[in-house]
Amino acid sequence: MSCWYVYLIRTASGALYTGITTDVERRFAEHQAGAPKGARSLRGKGPLTLEFQAPAMNRAVASRLEWAIKQWPRADKEALIRGERPLPQLSDGVE
Repeated sequence: MSCWYVYLIRTASGALYTGITTDVERRFAEHQAGAPKGARSLRGKGPLTLEFQAPAMNRAVASRLEWAIKQWPRADKEALIRGERPLPQLSDGVE
């Protein structure tokens, strides 16, 4: 079973993109390269910087973390990057 990660990327204009993957380095390289595998919303917005990454238990937890972070205001995302705000505590749904 692969470990999943949630990550944040900053664009040249300072916008933050949140995503999930099993391989952060590979996925970041895909985003930097652009088409066809990089996220459409990041194309042409480089240079990109990987600002944050954290492991998640599985894909379900990673997806819920991604959704939760995307709901946060920018100030909370910046605090997460600085290490001043923790990730939400989510279970994998398995008891």
